[in-house]
Amino acid sequence: MIKEIIVVEGKADTTAIDHAVGADTIETGGSAINREIMDRIRLAQERRGVIVFTDPDHAGERIRRLISEAVPGCKHAFLPRELAVAKNKKGIGVEHADPDVIRRALKEVKTEHVGAPRYIEWSDLMTAGLIAHPEASKRREIAGKKLGIGYANGKQFLKRCHMFQITRDEFGQAVKEWKELDS
Repeated sequence: MIKEIIVVEGKADTTAIDHAVGADTIETGGSAINREIMDRIRLAQERRGVIVFTDPDHAGERIRRLISEAVPGCKHAFLPRELAVAKNKKGIGVEHADPDVIRRALKEVKTEHVGAPRYIEWSDLMTAGLIAHPEASKRREIAGKKLGIGYANGKQFLKRCHMFQITRDEFGQAVKEWKELDS
């Protein structure tokens, strides 16, 4: 049984979590998180801790950002997009992931550090070609997977690097690995 309460988007996600691990969940009911749900997430964070485990899509990232802003210090689990695609290719989300993939994501959870020192700078992303480059999106996806912080746009990628205290060495290693893939 996982100690923390896992925040997911809906009932199908809770079912997928139940098939993979023993855990309690809070369902946001989609991207319009109401005050009551946010209060429950705050209480869960105070009492047991929270793992935010949303879909690797725009709505899931929005939910993750809203929770992070309202409830500092949460843990985060990330699914790679390609491992969360429905069998019919018409959906993406936690509910479509294999139980082993869910267990791995929960094992590799990242802790958000409030007031973290800023290790990576915007200029580092520019130099690495993670922003303002024709392949920036693809490169951020690969680097995010290597760093275990998931896919994000440039601004959110930098914010996650700060939140999860990604060091310059970790960042450099992730960039080196995707550069080798491009070669």
